[in-house]
Amino acid sequence: MTTKMTRRQFIKSSVATTAGLVVLTRAGGSLLLSANERLNIAVIGCGGRGAENLREVAKEDNIVALCDVDERHAAKSFKQYPGAKKYRDFRRMFDEMEKEIDAVVVATPDHTHAPAGVMAMKLKKHLYCEKPLTHSVHEARVMANIARKNKLCTQLGTQIHAGDNYRRVVELVESGAIGRVGEVHVWHPSNYSGGDRPKERPPVPKTLDWNLWLGPAPYRPYHPSYVPFAWRGWWDFANGGLGDFFCHYVDVVFWTLKLRYPTMVEAEGPPVHPESCPLWIIARYEFPARKNLPPVKFTWYGGDKKPPLLTEANLPKWGAGVLFVGEKGMLMADYNQRKLFPEEKFADFTPPPKTIPDSLGHHKEWLVGCKTGKPTTCNFSYSGPLTEAALLANVSYRSGEKLHWNARRLQAVNTAKAARYVRREYRKGWTL
Repeated sequence: MTTKMTRRQFIKSSVATTAGLVVLTRAGGSLLLSANERLNIAVIGCGGRGAENLREVAKEDNIVALCDVDERHAAKSFKQYPGAKKYRDFRRMFDEMEKEIDAVVVATPDHTHAPAGVMAMKLKKHLYCEKPLTHSVHEARVMANIARKNKLCTQLGTQIHAGDNYRRVVELVESGAIGRVGEVHVWHPSNYSGGDRPKERPPVPKTLDWNLWLGPAPYRPYHPSYVPFAWRGWWDFANGGLGDFFCHYVDVVFWTLKLRYPTMVEAEGPPVHPESCPLWIIARYEFPARKNLPPVKFTWYGGDKKPPLLTEANLPKWGAGVLFVGEKGMLMADYNQRKLFPEEKFADFTPPPKTIPDSLGHHKEWLVGCKTGKPTTCNFSYSGPLTEAALLANVSYRSGEKLHWNARRLQAVNTAKAARYVRREYRKGWTL
C-alpha cells in the first residue's frame, strides 16, 4: 500500500506539469486519477448477476474487495480473485477499506440495494447498481439525490440499454416515422409469487449469514423459499416480475419519449397477498407533456396479460415487447427487433440515419465515467425516475388506490394509504 500511495501522491504533486490527467476527488482523499490508471473496485453480491458484473468490471480494473453473505453462492467468484479481501458485511468492508476503494458494484437482492448503495455514495464511491435501483420509491429518490450531490459516476444495470436495437428505436420515433406518440403498451410474462409464508424451520446453511441476508427487512426464519433466487416473489425483499423487468423494457420508452415522473398511476391484479407479489399486474400511467412532446398514456402488462390492441390491430403476439402508438403508425420492439405497422404502409420505408453513437459497453461506459467524469446513459438522474415509476405500480396495487402523484413531494395527494408503501421501515441497526 505504501508503494501504491506514493505513486498516487507523486501524480498529485506533478499535476502542474503532467498532461493527460483527470482531476477527481476520491474517497481516500484529494487524489488524482490518470485516464489510464486502474480503479480499485469492490463488489457486493458476487453470485448470479453479481458474478457477471464482476467479470465485466474486472477486465481492465482491480478487484480489491468482494462481499457476499453466502460463501457457497459466492465461492466461484471468491476463488477467481484470490487477491481481493473477502467480507460478509459491507459495513465492515467500508470501515476497513474506505481509503482503498474507488468504485462499488451492488448486485444484492433488491432490499439491500439502497443501504449498500447509499453507504458507498456517502463515502464518495462511484456506484454501479443492479435494477431495480431500489426496493422503495423513497430509496430511489435518496439514491439519485446523493449521487447528484456528490457528483458521482453512476449506472443502473439495464445492460440492454447499450445494445444497438434500442438506439434505432429512439431514432425511428424521433424522426417522426410514426408521428407524435401519445400511447405506449409494454408487456412481459415474468411472474414471481412466494405464496403463503412457509411454516417449516429448516436449519440455516453453514455458509449463509441469514441475519445479514435479511439486512433491513423484518426478521423471519430462514427457508429455502427465499434464497438464493426465490426472494423475487416476496414483498419484504422485492417487487415481483414488475421489479425484475420493468426497468429493462420501459427503459426504451423513457429514453425515446423523455419521460420523468407520472402524474397518475393505477394498478390492478389478483387479490393482494400480504406476503407475496402477484402473478400478474396491469398498471396504467399518465405522463404530462414535455416541452414539444404530448402527454403520454402508458400501460404495463405483467404475467400472462397482454395489450388487447395486439389482437384488435392483428399484431404479432410476441412474448414480451413494447408498442408505441403514434398518429401515423405503430412501432413494435423488444431487445433485438423492431417493426413498423401497418406493414403495407411502411413497405418502402427508409430508416433514418444513425445519430446515436454505439455504446462502449454498459460496464465500460461506467468505468470510463468513473475516471473521466463523462456521464453515463443510465445514471441515477435518469434511472432513478425510471425505478420510481416501476415501484409506483406496486404502491397503487397494494394500497388499492389510484394515485394522483406529486413527484416533488413524493406523495399521492389523494390518499394517505399509499404512504406506507412509498417509504419502508428498516429493521433496527439498518439505516440510509
